[in-house]
Amino acid sequence: MTEISATFETCLRNFASEILPVMTGLLSLTAETGEIARPAHLIEAMRHGLLNGGKRLRPFLVVETASLLGGNRPAALRVGAALECLHSYSLVHDDLPAMDDDDMRRGKPTVHIAFDEATAILAGDGLLTLAFDTIAAPETALPDKARIDLVLALSRAAGIGGMVGGQALDLAAEKNAPGEEGVVTLQAMKTGALLRFACEAGAIIAGAPAGDLARLRRYGELLGRAFQIADDLLDITSDAATLGKATGKDADRGKGTLVGLKGQDWAVAELARLVDEATSLLSPYGGKARILIEAAKFVAARQN
Repeated sequence: MTEISATFETCLRNFASEILPVMTGLLSLTAETGEIARPAHLIEAMRHGLLNGGKRLRPFLVVETASLLGGNRPAALRVGAALECLHSYSLVHDDLPAMDDDDMRRGKPTVHIAFDEATAILAGDGLLTLAFDTIAAPETALPDKARIDLVLALSRAAGIGGMVGGQALDLAAEKNAPGEEGVVTLQAMKTGALLRFACEAGAIIAGAPAGDLARLRRYGELLGRAFQIADDLLDITSDAATLGKATGKDADRGKGTLVGLKGQDWAVAELARLVDEATSLLSPYGGKARILIEAAKFVAARQN
């Protein structure tokens, strides 16, 4: 498996520090225009779900793909923060007892453990709504068409034909494990759709031609596949302390994964193939794509 560049890991940490104040600012106690009031307890729970660490890979991809094509960085940071709000909402809800029933996330108590189930549901609802609020707000300084395109693309990636639909398939898989084609579809929806959006969002922000948008969208799809295969490998080879969450749960619930169906050797080889294909897509951009090339390697070789 490809080694992760220490320089890239530093870049990712630096980015996490850069976007943190953007996300923190979205969760101010001060009501925005059109709001009535912001309940402090709800804001605290939303902060717990959003600001409790994490690699911030999805917003990183938004900003780096936008940067590759000359996009507005402050606007890209806000779109990235919006995407992280939406991703975090999905984790808050996935962790609930009615879903995956997890007590730990990123090495800390999940929102329903730190608060309660009802508050966790509302915190997730709040983060989901805030994502679209942030993209649509005038502070995200993009042309109206770009903001509309971003809202539509994120809605499609996150909704019934994307992440939410994938979660529904994932729950159904506990009763009837799908075959290889079903697993590929499930994972493309539940995990891959938001990573694909992260990459195409950068092209939308930059107002890039259709060819660039399609190229980065495909790059994002490949990253999504690699991310999930790496995640499934870690689920059977790592431990809870390293991952910051429970391991082995898919196998315990009888859910099928590509690693389970095809084996660890296949998974390692497939990760290498996906990285090669993803990086080859970036060849037209030359040295400007170095960070995105390293991102593909990171997704395949990460340890948590």
